[in-house]
Amino acid sequence: MWVVPAFAFAGALLAATAVYLLSLERGRAHVTTLLLAGTALNAFLGAVTSTLLLATDEVVQAQVILNWLVGGLAGRGWRHVLVLVLPTLACIGLVFGYSRDLNLFLLGEETAQGLGTNVPRTRFLLLALVALMTGISVSVAGPIGFAGLVVPHLLRLIVGPDHRVLLPASALGGGAFLIAADTVARLLITFQEVPVGVITGLLGGPFFLFLLWRYRRNARLL
Repeated sequence: MWVVPAFAFAGALLAATAVYLLSLERGRAHVTTLLLAGTALNAFLGAVTSTLLLATDEVVQAQVILNWLVGGLAGRGWRHVLVLVLPTLACIGLVFGYSRDLNLFLLGEETAQGLGTNVPRTRFLLLALVALMTGISVSVAGPIGFAGLVVPHLLRLIVGPDHRVLLPASALGGGAFLIAADTVARLLITFQEVPVGVITGLLGGPFFLFLLWRYRRNARLL
């Protein structure tokens, strides 16, 4: 039961480490290089995964793998929750301890550095914590996309940018969003459960395009 989650968790940590190392430039990891390194590694690993799926002769096994890659909560129970709850709460508590530094990051890295934040060290620790939390959740439920994109941006419009409020609100809001999406997935088709990752993708894709449109509009206004 735990073979797939264990390998998924190990792969997530290795991928996060590879992205960070690839993005280093003169000992510092910049946001642009992090995004580019993550995109490149995602494309490469996606191609490897597709090749492995095409190479298998077992149709049923390929379907199981494909369902897991989409992301879903089918077959998950309290035994999985008990494994996730302690490390997840610990990571959330550690991230919340950096609320002040995250607020300073909103002013720019140079300003945050001038106000006493060790920017490279803080960025590395936060990336490590986020990678750990992502690896823990993905190892059990698969890669359920866009939940971490939609919820924080919506809540930022409601509660404001203060991370002392935004972080716990995002944690609770993300859980509520996932439960709502899973409920829709279970009721959408009566004879088959749709993976919840499909629902979050259908909701998150248009929202991501909206964010791009908003960013371009604000850039034109500037």
